[in-house]
Amino acid sequence: MKVSPWPTNDTRNVLIVLDAAHRVEQQHLEAWLERERTKRGYSGTVEQVVLPLAESPEDLPAGKLFSVPHVTDETLVVPVRVVWLKGLDVKGTTPRLRDLLFGSPRRPGPMRARYVLKKHPMRAKCISGKPATLEDLRLRLEHRLGVTPDRDQLAQFVAGQASIALDIAERRLRGSRYKVPRHVAHNLKSRREFVDALQDLSAETGRSISDLQAEADDIFKELISVPQAFWLDMSYLLNRKISTLGYDKEIVVDQTNLQHVRQISKQHPTAILCTHKTHVDFPALNKVMFDHDFPALHTMGGVNMAFTGLGFLARRAGVIFIRRSFQDDLLYKLILRQYIGYLMEKNFPLSWAFEGTRSRVGKLMPPKYGILKYVLDAAHANDAHKLHIIPVALNYDLISDVRDYAREQSGLKKRPESLRWFLGYMRSLNKPMGKIYMNFGEPIVLEEVPSGEDRLALAKLALKVGVEANQVTPITLASLATMLLLGSSPRALTRHELAIEIKEVVLWANARNIRITHHFEIENEAELAAMAQVLVNNGMLTRYDDGPEEVYAIAPKQHAVANYYRNTTIHHFVTKAIAELALLRASAELQAPLQAFWREVDRLRDLFKFEFFYTPREEFHHEVGEELRRYAPDWEDKLAQEAEYASRLLRELRPLVAHATLTQFVEAYYVVADVAAISPPEKALEPADCVRRCFAYGRGAYLRQRISSEASIGKQLFENGYKWIENQGLAGAGDAELTARRVQTSQRLRELMHRLKQIKALALPV
Repeated sequence: MKVSPWPTNDTRNVLIVLDAAHRVEQQHLEAWLERERTKRGYSGTVEQVVLPLAESPEDLPAGKLFSVPHVTDETLVVPVRVVWLKGLDVKGTTPRLRDLLFGSPRRPGPMRARYVLKKHPMRAKCISGKPATLEDLRLRLEHRLGVTPDRDQLAQFVAGQASIALDIAERRLRGSRYKVPRHVAHNLKSRREFVDALQDLSAETGRSISDLQAEADDIFKELISVPQAFWLDMSYLLNRKISTLGYDKEIVVDQTNLQHVRQISKQHPTAILCTHKTHVDFPALNKVMFDHDFPALHTMGGVNMAFTGLGFLARRAGVIFIRRSFQDDLLYKLILRQYIGYLMEKNFPLSWAFEGTRSRVGKLMPPKYGILKYVLDAAHANDAHKLHIIPVALNYDLISDVRDYAREQSGLKKRPESLRWFLGYMRSLNKPMGKIYMNFGEPIVLEEVPSGEDRLALAKLALKVGVEANQVTPITLASLATMLLLGSSPRALTRHELAIEIKEVVLWANARNIRITHHFEIENEAELAAMAQVLVNNGMLTRYDDGPEEVYAIAPKQHAVANYYRNTTIHHFVTKAIAELALLRASAELQAPLQAFWREVDRLRDLFKFEFFYTPREEFHHEVGEELRRYAPDWEDKLAQEAEYASRLLRELRPLVAHATLTQFVEAYYVVADVAAISPPEKALEPADCVRRCFAYGRGAYLRQRISSEASIGKQLFENGYKWIENQGLAGAGDAELTARRVQTSQRLRELMHRLKQIKALALPV
């Protein structure tokens, strides 16, 4: 429905603000205004001023506003603009690469505008923003500032409000995907909260206000994203290209959940925390958001990605580049907190990688609290309510980055990001890699937001996000196949054996409502053959087909790569794996085997606490008990009476998974413990030196077959192993007693490795 720019009261003074970048736009608006004025019969006093608001959204030319006469408090300010459409179905159109050469069709120059008006006049739509009296605008600004604004401040504010009103009206034609904040730096600097915080910082540091303001201007330019419709379109083109170059055109996502998240992001302050596995993650996420008309995401990432070319585009498409380290920079922290608070107050959704860094080993890593802490701080300071934190798990059949991750885990340095690196990365995507799966977890709603300084609340919240993200991570065919083949290694499996093993796990997962990629059909061996072919083509599997049946195995030197895919979903199997190992331990306890079982459950839970997210101890005990009750409802009573029952029950727990899921961690920790055991006790173990020595020791242990897989030799594994022995009090300096404890720890891990081999023997097909 068309809305007339003219008021029904024909005696009110009106100030028309024409948002026109050139004479062609101005003339078109003036002709439209005159037609509408005649229809409405308006005969009041009219003033007009031309301000190119859309052309300079962050540097508003407000000086002309009060150069016109007869402007009083009762004057009604009415902004108008021409919206240049690319087609009649504007919400379904996509940008074109040629727009980079000829300019945005949404902001055409004079010649292009004349051509459109002559050939396609229906594509030039005149709109008006919501009007307001000058008095209303002045009172609004006075409330924001806490003082009476001067003439320049009021002019800037009126121009800013006119621009925002027109953006809102324009989004009715273009969609919510173009909802972006305007004049952020100006608005932040004029807020009472910022002015007061700057004065407090001046008193704390002894620096003058003018000195702080000058530095703040530089930080605003560096930090604040300035998203624009044209660059959002260009970013969408790039995101679509990246996320479909090697993957299926359609990203697998639950449409009902997606629309639920969309409604939340429009109504509440929202943070979308992404499980970050590859550089494709955020292009895929932003593509889906753009396709489904989400408000533009403000994605927070490291400044290392702001290299030439990509940095220019990303800043204009909503990316906020944050310094790697700024703990001692109080002004930077202040501005970041104010900026985040402002975005949440205006319901602009935020997104970032949940754990703060990409997981190099496949599984979700313990979180780094930096960004989450600042988001909570900002929300708490702004008294935000109902902050919605939404985990989103992104998963892939295959990932092109994995070989780089494997090299890094072998001790090589990470390659720095650059334009040359980016172009090489794009080339690496140009091969078939299957599908992308996007799953949204249940929103975590904070009715009252705690302070980021509350470490306990922060840790609990991060744990909730991690558990929810893991729960909605689906088991993929690639992750399951690699898990089973690594579990059987060095023995290969025939296609029939692999299909049977996969079917057992899928039936087990379905019975527990564990997500599996929805296209996955256990009776469809053609799908398994197709995925196996992709894995063979990518060099991860070897296939021998000269015999009576195809035989598959992990390719030589590819265990670390296959390990990545296994790790993406092994968290679904950890509870069962711990139950299997605890049963085998209890079978050797003639006295009180049930108590021995639960002691071992707790010991194993503690052993892997740097690897996995757990529910609280009592809830975890319930989960373990429930898993075993699915096989034997009275298992506790029988185990309490007879230790041998543990062995009988273990043989019934098909599929057995402990050997396929936990061996890498136990073997890596064993290497760390052995390195500690042979180290002089009088000198503390240093983390970096310990990890370096573990690589050398681990490679020797693999050659001597003291550990079974190269997948157990990795930087992250050794680092977490070091954290565990440090937590056990074994990393510091001591005496002979310390050496004895280190040796004892190594022996316990060796015994655990033996139990894993026993379970492997039970699990393998005969």
